[in-house]
Amino acid sequence: MALKSLVLTIAIMAVLSSMSHAGEPSPLQDFCVAVDDVKNAVFVNGKFCKNPMQVVADDFFESGLNVPGNTSNPLGSVVTPVNVNQLLGLNTFGVSLVRIDYAPYGLNPPHTHPRGTEVLTVFEGTLYVGFVLSNPGPNMKNKLFTKILHPGDVFVFPIGLIHFQFNVGKTNAVAFAGLSSQNPGTITIANAVFGSDPPISDDVLAKAFQIDKKVVDYLQSQFWWDNNI
Repeated sequence: MALKSLVLTIAIMAVLSSMSHAGEPSPLQDFCVAVDDVKNAVFVNGKFCKNPMQVVADDFFESGLNVPGNTSNPLGSVVTPVNVNQLLGLNTFGVSLVRIDYAPYGLNPPHTHPRGTEVLTVFEGTLYVGFVLSNPGPNMKNKLFTKILHPGDVFVFPIGLIHFQFNVGKTNAVAFAGLSSQNPGTITIANAVFGSDPPISDDVLAKAFQIDKKVVDYLQSQFWWDNNI
């Protein structure tokens, strides 16, 4: 299982490394290890580069993806990321990785990645996954693509589109996903719409969802769980 996991993970990252050139600039040097410098007043599109003379092997290393995440939350899922914020050596390479753990009937709720396409593979359990296309035109509905995935299956979620994964089994499930950005971002739909700070006007949401303001007020009063750690 460990060898299979390693092979699939390498395959995902290889595919995404070729995809990343379309989404993020190509590196202009062998590497550009990120450095957190909050005192620097200059803003850049990405991270500051560490002095190459100070770069060490650990800048390109991260451990812990073999450890199951804690799914004891209302969603029954947790996402463990390895992006440029955890692995500084990813800076400028346009790829990242996540592990997703699901309790029985756990959900990774509808969300988008504004800066990355996602390639997901199931390692354990059975997942119902899907994504919805962008608005097609007048008097047409957004098309939904879904699939039931089993261990070893792979599914692609195109960049920016709303997608989800739901564990339809009675046992835990585990998936790994590669993304074509060092920092793909996540917008969880329910959290963004009903849990924003400050709140979106209930007049706006009531009209948008064609529901009573009392329903909007109720939804905005709820705690919207973020399953990204």
